[in-house]
Amino acid sequence: MKILLIEDETKIAEFVIKGLTQAGFQMSHAQDGLTGLAMVEEMNFDFVVLDVMLPKLGGFDVLRQMRENGNLTPVIILSAKVDLPDRLMGFEVGADDYLPKPFFVEELVARIKAVMARKNPETSNQISFQGLTMNVVDRRAQWHEVSAVLSQREFSLLALLMRSPGHIYSRQQILKHVWEINFDPETNVVDVCVRRIKSKLGRNKTDQASPIESVRGVGYRLRVEEDA
Repeated sequence: MKILLIEDETKIAEFVIKGLTQAGFQMSHAQDGLTGLAMVEEMNFDFVVLDVMLPKLGGFDVLRQMRENGNLTPVIILSAKVDLPDRLMGFEVGADDYLPKPFFVEELVARIKAVMARKNPETSNQISFQGLTMNVVDRRAQWHEVSAVLSQREFSLLALLMRSPGHIYSRQQILKHVWEINFDPETNVVDVCVRRIKSKLGRNKTDQASPIESVRGVGYRLRVEEDA
């Protein structure tokens, strides 16, 4: 799916582009509203992620002109303007969703998938592997007969492991992808998060009851059931 990000803040743009690219999307970027509007009109995008406070042409005006020109490309607004009048304005000019800053990129991915699922009912908002299923909208995980709602960090960690079943991720890799911090040998946040997931989906049973397998001295991986 091809996505256009219209965002003038370099750090935010880099953060979003990296996260959405890792999620499998093909990204393009415009740094101001006029350029973004021209790209939307000249190229065929599946989705637009739009900032509000943009140079040359504001985000609301970009979206208003898109809709007036008959362009129905789905749009999610990203903005630090979180007051109710601003959010209502976003929907009035044609936004499909409105995500306040700051935000987790995993939530942005989930919202993009949710919007596409509403517009294309055949698009699934679930990801599955063997006995494990996760809903990207409400962060509910189903592991065989056990169902639980995960926190944002728990969901992100489990989603990372699900991208490469059987691949061992070190604690350093998990910290980098889920917490976006460099490795601290003194921290145990990864282990604590894994224990919470195991507790929720294994009902405090043995490691065998969990979708996450611990590899001593190395890290964690998603369990691959041989008889599946």
